[in-house]
Amino acid sequence: MLLKTGSLAGPRVLEHMVDTVLYLEGERYFSYRILRSVKNRFGSTNELGMFEMENEGMVEIKNPSSVLISERDDNPAGSIIVSTIEGTRPLLIELQALTTPSVFGLPRRTANGIDYNRLTLLIAVLEKKAGLMLGNQDAYLNVVGGIKINEPAIDLGIVLAVSSSFKNIAIPKDIVVIGEVGLTGEVRSVNLIDKRIKEAEKLGFKTCIIPESNKRLLKEKYDIQVIGVKNINEAIKYLKLNYK
Repeated sequence: MLLKTGSLAGPRVLEHMVDTVLYLEGERYFSYRILRSVKNRFGSTNELGMFEMENEGMVEIKNPSSVLISERDDNPAGSIIVSTIEGTRPLLIELQALTTPSVFGLPRRTANGIDYNRLTLLIAVLEKKAGLMLGNQDAYLNVVGGIKINEPAIDLGIVLAVSSSFKNIAIPKDIVVIGEVGLTGEVRSVNLIDKRIKEAEKLGFKTCIIPESNKRLLKEKYDIQVIGVKNINEAIKYLKLNYK
């Protein structure tokens, strides 16, 4: 086993000589650490474990979703809960977006925890397909907890978080959003939708917005309301983010 704590720790040739490569991730000022498998000869890759630094060392967090969602009484605009899959584990994570008028004329885009190019692409889709004039707005997006997400199933959450901040309309805190967004504004299906919905149901959420194509294939019944949307405009309309 090779444990790496940084991209430059040790010669890369060792990665080809061992059975498992693990990366230990975490922001400097956070107590949480993420142990991620990027190579595994005996199992699936991209498995993830979450730990908290205590006096006795790293202690496993049994329910990572609970620490990746902010505990608060208020419900600010620009905040939304999304579902992602790390390996075989569903995680509910909070996204926070902020839009503000650009001072220098050239709008700034900042992404923390997601790919910068993905954020700029989704903002372009919002402008073209939903009519949100973001050309004079700086846009910032942050994944709470310092975790990095690469899968496209959080696209719809990014779109709605940016819309919520721009319109200054809060999204209900008991809603989870899942879906990939295409260049034409359509909401595309994602994998392992049952696991994602069950995780939201387990944590007490009331509504789950998913792609319509996924909803048609659901076979189980859930104690959570499942809303299917075909495009971003349907999701925006459902959350009443097209007002003001």
